[in-house]
Amino acid sequence: MKPMKRSPLYIAFLLILLAVPFSCKKYIQQQEQNALVKVVTQGTWRVTGYLDHDSSITASFSGYSFQFNENGTVYGILNQQQTAGTWSADVGTKSITSNFPSASYPLNMLNYTWIITDSYTDSVAAKTAVDSSTNYLYLHKNP
Repeated sequence: MKPMKRSPLYIAFLLILLAVPFSCKKYIQQQEQNALVKVVTQGTWRVTGYLDHDSSITASFSGYSFQFNENGTVYGILNQQQTAGTWSADVGTKSITSNFPSASYPLNMLNYTWIITDSYTDSVAAKTAVDSSTNYLYLHKNP
C-alpha cells in the first residue's frame, strides 16, 4: 500500500482551520479594545476620589477635567489651561497607563499603570501599587 500524499491545498486548509481560533480571539480582543477607547474618549472625566497611602487627596483635583483622545493623548484641564499627557489601555490586563511627563502635583500622581477594579460607561475604579501601599483612583464622566 502506498503512503498517501498530502496536497498543498489540503495543508493550506488545515493551517487555516488551526489559525481560526487564534484569529477569533484576537478579533474579539480588538473589538473590546475599540469599545473601551470609544467609552473613554467620549466626553470628559473628573477625579471623584483618590487615596494616596490611605490619605485622601481628592480635593487636589478639584476643578480638573480630563479629555482622553483616540490618538493616545490626554489633557488635564483646569481653568482653561491644558496639561498634556499620554494614556493607553490594555483590555487583556484590564489596565490603563497614564503619564503627564511635565506635570507637577497633583497631575503627576496619575503617572502609573492602574488596574481597573470596577468600571461602567460613566465611572471607573482603579488601583496601583506604590511603594509598599496601594493607591486608589475613582473617575466619573462629567454630565
